[in-house]
Amino acid sequence: MDKIVHREIFDRVYAHLDRKEITVITGARQTGKTTVLLYLKDRLTKNGVSESSIKMFNLDLFYDLESVKNQTEFVKYIKEELKKEKFLYVFIDEVQRIENPGIFLKGIYDLNLPVKFVVTGSSSLEIKSKVGEYLTGRKRVFYVWPFSFKEYIQAKAPALSGLLKEKNTSRINRDKILSHFYDYLVFGGYPRVVLSEDREEKVQTLNEIYSSYIEKDVIGYLNVKEPIKYSKLITVLADQVGSGINFSSVSNLLGIHIRTLENYIHALEQTFVIRRVHPFFTNKRKEITKMPKIYFIDTGLRNFAVRNFEKFSLRKDRGSLLENYVFSALIRNEHLSVNYWRTKDKNEVDFVVKDFYGNIIPVEVKATEMKKPKVFKNFRIFLEKYEVKKGYIVNTSTETELQLGSKLVEFILPYKAEFAIG
Repeated sequence: MDKIVHREIFDRVYAHLDRKEITVITGARQTGKTTVLLYLKDRLTKNGVSESSIKMFNLDLFYDLESVKNQTEFVKYIKEELKKEKFLYVFIDEVQRIENPGIFLKGIYDLNLPVKFVVTGSSSLEIKSKVGEYLTGRKRVFYVWPFSFKEYIQAKAPALSGLLKEKNTSRINRDKILSHFYDYLVFGGYPRVVLSEDREEKVQTLNEIYSSYIEKDVIGYLNVKEPIKYSKLITVLADQVGSGINFSSVSNLLGIHIRTLENYIHALEQTFVIRRVHPFFTNKRKEITKMPKIYFIDTGLRNFAVRNFEKFSLRKDRGSLLENYVFSALIRNEHLSVNYWRTKDKNEVDFVVKDFYGNIIPVEVKATEMKKPKVFKNFRIFLEKYEVKKGYIVNTSTETELQLGSKLVEFILPYKAEFAIG
């Protein structure tokens, strides 16, 4: 196997191979699900598992699909192979290609054969509708995201990776890290984009990823009748990242029914393009309770949608882009819930995070350089209103802490958001 960048998900999925339940790997197209399977195979063989006991099927290939799609014949095949091997690992890539894959897998799983299934799928909608409902109690789902910034650095500048968590790094190394970080904000974390050598190749790769999504997911599986309007919706949402979305206004702008719009946005969420963020509130009379914000899972795909690949320092949307990154970093932690806070008199905090223990953590994002630490009025109001022990202000220049009575405010550089918060 060619050398691959070690992903954070590898070890978690490998540890699950010891469990009987089916391992389901899902995520957007081209985020590296097949690479996970190749890694698992490589690691198993290095740990003494015979290669002949690992069966891999890529259902994007017609021959493999024909081999797998008949359940009776596939069970017969497995039983024949088990005469040669005491235990089998069966990897099925793009399992949704099978008709009724949930019923297919459940039937084989319930035979209680000495087989471990690992399957992948590119759409949460397909996984839920075709797999999930039939495998309740029989599966564990893992999500493959685009590269985190930590993974990006390990791929592009591994010598810097050990400095990401360090405080008060030398200005030289900090500026090197930030230079990589700003490129990451512009082009995102899709593996093929990260590993592309130049700007033009990165843009072309994003174009291919986007086109593949529209053709395979939107026109193919989702069967969207007006893909041009669907694509225009992505552009409109990309242009309004971090702003409250008024569905009625967007519906009128695109000339589509409000119910259709809601279906499209749901599909965008389930195919790992965007995520909605809902308001945090305790007082309906004083706080915004309904209007969601929209963020993109990957900033590169977002920038492709608005056709803007300018350097970060030259962009007018620096604040929105940095805010989008912080959001995408936060949602990777499955123990965190993420909302935003806004009052009717326009006090606002970018993100309100609740951790596994129920602690409330406000997070404010500032794309401008801060010559000295400053806690803004809206942030202070939130700190005073809620039982908050600690808050974060993400900014591009200052690392320090301020104690405000019993509240601690930590100022962190943006690339630290993915492991410092929560």
